[in-house]
Amino acid sequence: MSRGRFITFEGVEGAGKSTHARLFVEALKERGVKAHLTREPGGCPLAEKIRALILEEREDPPVPRAELLLMQAARAQHVDRVILPKLEAGVWVVSDRFYHSTLAYQMFARGLDPGFTRAAIEYAIDGAHPDATVILDLPVEEGLARQGERNRMEDEGRAFHQAVREAFLSLAAEEPQRIHLVDASGSVEEVRRRVMQTLEPLLKDAGRPGREEVADRSGEEGSLR
Repeated sequence: MSRGRFITFEGVEGAGKSTHARLFVEALKERGVKAHLTREPGGCPLAEKIRALILEEREDPPVPRAELLLMQAARAQHVDRVILPKLEAGVWVVSDRFYHSTLAYQMFARGLDPGFTRAAIEYAIDGAHPDATVILDLPVEEGLARQGERNRMEDEGRAFHQAVREAFLSLAAEEPQRIHLVDASGSVEEVRRRVMQTLEPLLKDAGRPGREEVADRSGEEGSLR
């Protein structure tokens, strides 16, 4: 059985990650591909409980270091309980956020130690690097204007969200072969077409036998440098 592919959607608040991750899963299923939609933080029962602590706790919100560690605890559970088993079973996994959000939010915008942040992520993901990452890019003001009720992270100030956007742009420039920057302005259908065009090379063999081996993720392509 060939291993499934792992695709992640990232971007600023209001860029449409959840919508376009869902639409991509629907497109995969239309092609006869087994696909699973998930999200971070969350994706399995324990990780969803941690998600509430990270995003909804306002009485005693986690300090940045605690936020980072809670993220990795949720991620480790998600990877072991959901992502790796499904990939090994030949299912394509599509996630609304993954570790690039930690790099953008906690490392860049919160200013946490890069060495520790990257090491903590590597420990949590246990080699589960995405095959492709779509970063939906949108001006901060436009993204926040799309939001209705906001969680604790979305409530941060404009400067924080601008730092997040700049971080995503920097991350995309670091790995242009694997990280794809997609303009998230315009209608849902316009953005959907851009996403599908971007991911078409991966879709060409969708539903047909693919790689039999589990790729070695320790090399340059999958690094968190």
